[in-house]
Amino acid sequence: MKCNVSVAEAINDEAVLPERVQEALGQLVGAAKEGLLALSVEVGLGVLRELLEQEVDEVVGPMGRWNRDRTAVRHGHEDGEVTLGGRRVPVKRPRARAADGESEVPLETYEHFADRDQLEDIVLERMLAGVSTRHYRRTQEPVGEQVETDERSTSKSAVSRTFVHRTRQQLWNLMSRPLSDLRLAVLMLDGIELHGYTNIVALGITTEGDKLALGLWDGSTENAAVASALLADLVDRGLDVEQGLLFVIDGSKALRKAIRQVFGNDVPVQRCVQHKQQNVLDHLPERDREPVKARLRRAWAETNHDRALEQLTALALELDRAHPGAAASLREGMEETLTVTRLGITGKLKLTLQSTNPCESMISTVRVIQRNVKRWTSGDMCLRWTAAGMLEAETRFRKVEGYRGLAGLAVKIEHDLLRNRQPDSHTSTEENMAALTM
Repeated sequence: MKCNVSVAEAINDEAVLPERVQEALGQLVGAAKEGLLALSVEVGLGVLRELLEQEVDEVVGPMGRWNRDRTAVRHGHEDGEVTLGGRRVPVKRPRARAADGESEVPLETYEHFADRDQLEDIVLERMLAGVSTRHYRRTQEPVGEQVETDERSTSKSAVSRTFVHRTRQQLWNLMSRPLSDLRLAVLMLDGIELHGYTNIVALGITTEGDKLALGLWDGSTENAAVASALLADLVDRGLDVEQGLLFVIDGSKALRKAIRQVFGNDVPVQRCVQHKQQNVLDHLPERDREPVKARLRRAWAETNHDRALEQLTALALELDRAHPGAAASLREGMEETLTVTRLGITGKLKLTLQSTNPCESMISTVRVIQRNVKRWTSGDMCLRWTAAGMLEAETRFRKVEGYRGLAGLAVKIEHDLLRNRQPDSHTSTEENMAALTM
């Protein structure tokens, strides 16, 4: 018949338990008073100590037994640290050296638990959730008074160093992603300004409807040189310039110029209709905005490209006399607000690709996670926070609505590009050669 004995009773039963076990159980009783988590931590640290000693026995052999073939010897103990959640805690770790005394023998158990990756993951997660460095320690789990007294890597400066290291690693991971195996259908570009620093970011949508953060580039403003550098970097990382790509931008002339410089004049570009609508309405008095907005939306909802262009042209003519600024704003890049209509995209996919909303959503995540930053010190800091936000947004991405039409869109664009770049079959041989070398 089994009998349950309390820990306290077990400690008092000196005749049954060895002194070492009594001491360990005594520590557990103290930890148990501080809660189940503290008790679990104390048990875990005790198990770790036993595992370390057991590995030394396996590497060196049992203590006190002569073995002429041994390849390693014990070398005492020294102070070490292991990762426990969002902190580092001190432990006494055993050491072993090669029998010739030339080198240290690594203990796999210690190296596994001493790894800092878990700590960096937790610091990154909490910082992105809005926890400040000075309040980081307050978010720690109650793991026992003794452990909390001895814990390390939880100070404001230590947390900041850990976060900088991890976000720098994330920035490198993002900017070194190979793109040669990606079959993209859409590439969206947009800019984000963070307290005087500007980053241009790129979002890709594959033919399967998956959204991916592709990269970013920093500059003083959203200019063509910065955008061209970003696009050139994407090409250097394997982005195929010959595949059929639809570019979606917010209407920035600098972004349009950069696309032309890197990818040529023939690639299709869709201007964000929401940005265009806002630009036009900003030139109108309040009383005229709703009727114009309704007409803009009606034109952009058209499935026939020629009818849609006719409606926008008529609206621009009507605005010429009373609101020439609004008319000029509408005409600027007007045809490129109808690119997806011209390509035959309809339904939910058209609504998705008519605007930069997917890219704006990613940028909004960047703004949310950096809301507690009080002081921006460098462009590197801006890049790191932006990259971290982009990758955080990527974990929440869903397939775009209507994604089944993306593969057909990519094929159509690719065929159109090939047709546009082929010389006219009726031209002379000399003209053909000249066209091919341009």
